Amino acid sequence: MNISILTIGKLKEKYLTQGINEYLKRLNAYAKIDVMELPDEKAPENLSEQEMLIVKQKEGERILAKISDDTHVIALAINGKMKSSEQLASDLDKLATYGKSKIAFVIGGSLGLSDEVIKRANDTLSFSKMTFPHQLMRLILLEQVYRAFRINRGEPYHK
Repeated sequence: MNISILTIGKLKEKYLTQGINEYLKRLNAYAKIDVMELPDEKAPENLSEQEMLIVKQKEGERILAKISDDTHVIALAINGKMKSSEQLASDLDKLATYGKSKIAFVIGGSLGLSDEVIKRANDTLSFSKMTFPHQLMRLILLEQVYRAFRINRGEPYHK
C-alpha cells in the first residue's frame, strides 16, 4: 500500500518532527509512506471572507496537482466523519482488499480545505470537533494509521 500525506505548510517544531519521524520509521514495515509538504499561501492575519476563499483555493490547487486520478483521497476536515481506530483500520483494510493501493490523506492549512479538495475526496475524516494545529494533526494521523496496521495484523498495541 502506498500512502501519501499531503499537507499545507512546513513543520517547524522539533518535538513534532521527532514524533512524526518515529511513526514514519514504524510504518515502514507496513506501507510506503510519503509526506509532501506544500507551501502555504502567505496572507495577513485579518482576512475578509473573500480573501480566505482565495487562499484556500490557491492551496487547494497545489494539493489537487499532486493527486493522481487513481488515488483514493481522504480529506481531514472538522466536519468529516468521526471514526474509531477500529473503523479506520477496517476502512484501510477494505481499500487494500479492493485494489486501492494508493491512498492520500489531505491536511489543509490554517484556514482548512477548499471546496474543490473536499469534492475530490472519496471520504472525509474528523478526529474531533475541536480545532487542532495542522502540524499536530500530521502526528496524530500517522499514529492512527500505524495503529490501524497493528489492529489489522492482530498485533498488540496499547489501548
